Amino acid sequence: MDRQKAKKSGLLAFTALIWGVAFVAQSVGMDYVGPFTFNAVRSLLGGLALLPCIVWQERQRRKPRRKSSEPGRENGLPPMQEIAADRRHAADRPSSKTLWLGGSFCGLALCAASSLQQIGIAYTTVGKAGFITALYIVIVPVLGIFMKKKTGLLLWISVALASAGLYFLCITENLSIGRGDLYVLGCALIFSLHILLVDFFSPRTDGVKLSCIQFFVCGLLALVPALLWEQPRLSAILSAWAPILYAGVLSCGVGYTLQVIGQNGLDPTVASLILSLESVFSVLAGWLLLGQSLSGREIAGCVLMAAAIVLAQWKPAVHENLT
Repeated sequence: MDRQKAKKSGLLAFTALIWGVAFVAQSVGMDYVGPFTFNAVRSLLGGLALLPCIVWQERQRRKPRRKSSEPGRENGLPPMQEIAADRRHAADRPSSKTLWLGGSFCGLALCAASSLQQIGIAYTTVGKAGFITALYIVIVPVLGIFMKKKTGLLLWISVALASAGLYFLCITENLSIGRGDLYVLGCALIFSLHILLVDFFSPRTDGVKLSCIQFFVCGLLALVPALLWEQPRLSAILSAWAPILYAGVLSCGVGYTLQVIGQNGLDPTVASLILSLESVFSVLAGWLLLGQSLSGREIAGCVLMAAAIVLAQWKPAVHENLT
């Protein structure tokens, strides 16, 4: 691995660490405010945190292009080629309609998924929540079947492993599933839909702007049930300032920005594998910061789910032969 790719892999690993520890922040934040209040404030903070990045991007785009020593050839291109290049650049600019439509749909899905996750964390451990949430890496390619995307044998093996892992992690010996686990499982399913939405809209518009809009949409949508059912108080929000600030600024704003920078030019399979470390970091963070631990049965479930996550994203030559 060259130095540049190693640097980007390090950024993605740091992103996974930020997101893994965010499960602790979400759990602690629930001691002060309700789930919808927490999500509303953190999402709005995440959108605000991305505004300086957007302003910086716009300034970079508006910088005057390098002048050529020859008159009439500012880009060093012949005049006709320069005009054609300018027209192509203008045609490639994302439309504001697509940007706002994508941001709205992504924000709606993000609000539903993060709300289910936040509610679920109140009834389960952060480690289990992290691993169950990471199931989106398996669910996404399964949903791709309905979009007529090619599916290999290793994917079905990963689905079987994930199912077994979920059984050990969530199902008790009397065949009942925990309330919190069920909420987080629903979160993983909707997060999968969210990823497919991002996959559709991000190539058609600006990724950072899309994320900023989705955070504001998510925050405003979560604010409605927060005001209706939780009646948030400013004193409670200020008491939860540390977990909310972490989840909003670091997890949403900084985490997403690092993901965009780290994934640029890096193989998406490698990027997905590195980001899936989020589930491992959530277990470690819950153990170190909250004193939460997993039973032997639950650890076995985590191992099986980790194997499923790796297989779902692993695409070596043998994978191609098994499709």
